[in-house]
Amino acid sequence: MWRALAYLVLLAVAAFGAVWIADRPGTVTVVWNGYQIGTSLSLAIVGVIAAAIVLGLVWAILRGVINLPEALVRGSAERRRSKGLSALSRGMVAVGSGDPLAARRYANDAERLLGAEPLTLLLKAQAAQISGDRDGAEQAFRAMVDDSETRVLGLRGLFVEARRREDEEAARAYATEAARLAPSVTWANDAVLEAHCADTDWAAALETVERRASLGLIDKAQAKRQRAVLLTAIAREREAGEPEAATTRALEAIKLAPGLVPAACLAGRLLARRGDLKKAARAVEGAWRINPHPDLAKVYLNLRTGDSVRDRLTRAETLAKLSAWDPEARLAVAQAALDAREFARAREALQPLLADRPTARTCLTMAAIEEAEHGAQSGRTREWFARAARAPRDPIWIADGVASETWEPVSPLTGQLDAFVWQAPPSAIGVSPEPEPAEPLETPALVPARAQAGPDPMGLKPVEIAAGAPVPAEPKLVGVKPADLKPVTAGATAKGDTSAPDPVSAGMAAAALPVPEGPVALGAPPRETAPRSVKLVP
Repeated sequence: MWRALAYLVLLAVAAFGAVWIADRPGTVTVVWNGYQIGTSLSLAIVGVIAAAIVLGLVWAILRGVINLPEALVRGSAERRRSKGLSALSRGMVAVGSGDPLAARRYANDAERLLGAEPLTLLLKAQAAQISGDRDGAEQAFRAMVDDSETRVLGLRGLFVEARRREDEEAARAYATEAARLAPSVTWANDAVLEAHCADTDWAAALETVERRASLGLIDKAQAKRQRAVLLTAIAREREAGEPEAATTRALEAIKLAPGLVPAACLAGRLLARRGDLKKAARAVEGAWRINPHPDLAKVYLNLRTGDSVRDRLTRAETLAKLSAWDPEARLAVAQAALDAREFARAREALQPLLADRPTARTCLTMAAIEEAEHGAQSGRTREWFARAARAPRDPIWIADGVASETWEPVSPLTGQLDAFVWQAPPSAIGVSPEPEPAEPLETPALVPARAQAGPDPMGLKPVEIAAGAPVPAEPKLVGVKPADLKPVTAGATAKGDTSAPDPVSAGMAAAALPVPEGPVALGAPPRETAPRSVKLVP
């Protein structure tokens, strides 16, 4: 609409000018080289306009002829670039779809048409990667490192290739250089942090976390948690040689993460060691309110070395009140009451935990109560030990499928910081508990006459079960025929040695064996000592 109005206005102005000139006639005379040309003003104006149009057309033709070679070259380059971009796009699609032949073909076409552009080098590197050509991929990434625009991207590719060939030193060098060139690059910061943790250089790791937090690469809550974990690791290292510095670090960790159990335990031990019992108790109680944990209970009950068993029982009841009688508090009270030989009080504390599938620790505590009161050979003692062998397992420190009784700052498999969590391990035996007998277990048992492959029914050996495998509702002996089974009376072993203890009693003692220090992968060969931790396969 506005264009139509402008056109009408211009047309009106032209008409007005023509009328104005027609109302004021005149002549224009041109004298040149002895010639005199005279004409009216209107014709002169028309002639000037026509001459301008002719000159403009002539100039356009001349300029087109002059610029024709350049235009031809430019058009060829545009067509070449268009084909190159098309090859680049198709190559990226081929890489994404996992077609190495098409990816390499389009990568060569893109390189031929576009030259050594960043995206062309990236496509060439990725095509070499999916084709298994590691040397070609590294050459492409090194060419990207030589260009300032793609240097960090090239370092990223070289880092990945170094990790694939397990060259940790080269991978660390590439990550460090990338972090120096681009401090906000997440992968480089993660790799540098992982390298510091692998070297147990907790101070350098702490600096890296602080730098990441200042750049906004991680949120404030995660940064505080990671600082607390690293401060706890530093305090644990200095606990023996520098107790004051270790105490300072542990207290800083508690301020950052009040529920961090290892920090609270460490602070409680260090403060109690120097005689500051009230501050030690506050540190442990603060963490206990957030996260009741057996390690906290152990530290709290032993803050004062000269306390009697009844004093420890009083402290356990204090913890129970602070956590509204959490299951961990009940177990702590039961253990303290057992030490004080107040068996009724111990049973009363555990009673709510016996209603629905008590855990192995609960069963073992009940077995210890029965053994202390009635002896190791009583029926109830053996019953509780047998139930402990089949009961759900208690929580333990787990990181990346590795279970350990002790907390560590990083995962032993991936090196991830703050990977250990306190949780119940997945069941690895795949059997459901049998109904509780009304009387103590005194009936003969059936055991295989020869050793069979499969899960250990007592749960004493690490067992590996593939993820997603069906779990049988009842325990089964794989490959065992009825003829292979024979009755074994109480007090006899599978080999017929009547002088040995009965299999149920042997299982009781084995179920309570300690496990060795350090995380152990599932399926590892047996050690000289009993394992302390196993790798769990969910």
